[in-house]
Amino acid sequence: MSTIYTVSRLNQEIKWLLESNPGFRDLFVAGEISNYKPHPSGHHYLTLKDEGAAISAVMFRSDAAKLRFRLQNGMKVVARGRISSYPKSGQVQIYLSEILPDGTGALHLAFEQLKEKLAAEGLFDESRKKPLPDMPRSIALVTAESGAAVQDMIRILGRRWPLARVRIVPALVQGEGAPQSLCRALALVNRLGEDDLIITGRGGGSIEDLWAFNDESVARAIAVSRIPVISAVGHEPDVTIADYVADLRAPTPSGAAELAVPDQEGVQEWLRQLELQLESRYKRTLDRHRQKASLLQARLAARSPAHTLAERRGALQRQSERLERAMENRLAERRLAVDLQADRIGMLANQRLTVSRQRFERAVVGLDAMSPLRVLGRGYAMATRDGTAVTDAAALQKGDRLAVRFAKGSAECVVEKIKIEGSK
Repeated sequence: MSTIYTVSRLNQEIKWLLESNPGFRDLFVAGEISNYKPHPSGHHYLTLKDEGAAISAVMFRSDAAKLRFRLQNGMKVVARGRISSYPKSGQVQIYLSEILPDGTGALHLAFEQLKEKLAAEGLFDESRKKPLPDMPRSIALVTAESGAAVQDMIRILGRRWPLARVRIVPALVQGEGAPQSLCRALALVNRLGEDDLIITGRGGGSIEDLWAFNDESVARAIAVSRIPVISAVGHEPDVTIADYVADLRAPTPSGAAELAVPDQEGVQEWLRQLELQLESRYKRTLDRHRQKASLLQARLAARSPAHTLAERRGALQRQSERLERAMENRLAERRLAVDLQADRIGMLANQRLTVSRQRFERAVVGLDAMSPLRVLGRGYAMATRDGTAVTDAAALQKGDRLAVRFAKGSAECVVEKIKIEGSK
């Protein structure tokens, strides 16, 4: 059974089919403008037609604001846009994003095709673009040797940053042979390697006048440059392939000179501010270090060997004084104790001496009474043999030599006869 569509659904399906076709999303249509009606809102409504057909078109305000010329009925143009439909009326129409006067359509198509090709190769990627030097010492201007554009750049560069050397590397920027001339100039600057930055471009003109900067060989020469490149082609609305490939796009040659170098007055002011900041930081740092040095000096003085030695010497002196007083007190105590002990010892000694003297006297009397000399004095004698007293005659033998002690003197005798008591 066939599907029955509502009109709304059918128109939505038609819109979806048109917008889902990749070929209808971005295409170029050549034709003549008719039924042109600019709306107060800023939108532009028109019809594009040729000998055999016509199609409605609309350009919304945001895209219409980029137009560089006024649309008129009967004008032959090349329009760029997408195919869709307006669901309420079911009308198929082109939603335009760009309109160019006919005659430039082929160039514009070539521009878009080369742009897509190089973009697919990654030549427009931001990741491959080189940073510009902050303060370039030498700048090469790859442009026409004469003209207002190069003079403007020289003047602005000299005013903003006179420290930079500016070299003109002449090249053709228009007409036959211009792409080859630009490529040779770019290669020469890279081969010499004397410059920090390249500015290439020219003043404004028609798309045909600027076409050398849409050449593929120029784009690749810019891409392989080891030195950063600023592209400065035409006026601000002009966009070339060189702008996409360069490390930086400037809206005009004068704008490139502004972007290439810093403003010396700004740098001088920055240096003055930096000097003030450094001076302020220096003073704060110096004060902080002075305070720290004072604190460390005080700590060092408190912990210095001289200070420690003085403290130890004072402590030693006080200890010595205490020790000396203690020794004097102890010595006085000992002296007193010794005196007391001497007195006691003297008394005891005297007592013991008296007793000893009495005992000695008695012993002398006793010894004297028992002395052999006293016995010998009564007529007795004492015989010894080899220093030993002989008390038993039986211990002697005939011929023994005896020493006989008398009260006065002694005599040496030889035993000739032994007589033992009780024997006959």
